[in-house]
Amino acid sequence: MKRILQALVASWALATPVYAENVPVVVELFTSQGCSACPPADEMMGVLAEREDVIALSLHVDYWDYIGWKDEFADPGHAKRQRAYAAVSGRRTVYTPEMIVNGVSDIVGAKPMAVATAIEDHKAAPRMVAIVVSRENEQVRIKAQALSSDMGPMVVQMLRYQPKRVSKITRGENAGRTMHYFNVAQDWQVLQSWDGEGPLEIKASAPGTHPIVVIVQAENHGPILAAAQLR
Repeated sequence: MKRILQALVASWALATPVYAENVPVVVELFTSQGCSACPPADEMMGVLAEREDVIALSLHVDYWDYIGWKDEFADPGHAKRQRAYAAVSGRRTVYTPEMIVNGVSDIVGAKPMAVATAIEDHKAAPRMVAIVVSRENEQVRIKAQALSSDMGPMVVQMLRYQPKRVSKITRGENAGRTMHYFNVAQDWQVLQSWDGEGPLEIKASAPGTHPIVVIVQAENHGPILAAAQLR
């Protein structure tokens, strides 16, 4: 099964063109080191992380920690975000692995073609917000402009990620495996709300060297309207 998945991911990566000028699509993977079904999805994130038209983020959750292995990258805030997405879509439960594309499309497990289709669909959608992000010493400057009227309330968020982490799992469902994780999200924070009525220009503190992602999302975990990253 693993070899089949690797072949599918490899062929998909070669077949899908990457355009640097495209507005990137955000793919959030909700995963856990204690989830036996998650490694194929974790592996897929390595392919997505190489694409210029995608911002791939691995959000490790903590609700599987009780079954034998405490996920070292888990953040309760990630599970809270996933539950918020579930509530918006009318679901009462959450699960791993789950991919959310641009805050809208819900994909269960590791399905390369479903993810590829969702990415292309979101790339083809009208651009709603223009965003430019730059780094100045230990600060990030964010400039954004709504491209449509009556956008409604939006939330400006910032996070860091670690491009690659390797972990040896000694207990739980993945015991004995050495796992590779990509774009591991951390320090997710809400910077401010924005009504889109005028241009946005703010600065945020960002010490350290980890890559940074800025996301503009419709309020209450709606669609992601713009995103940019500094690697």
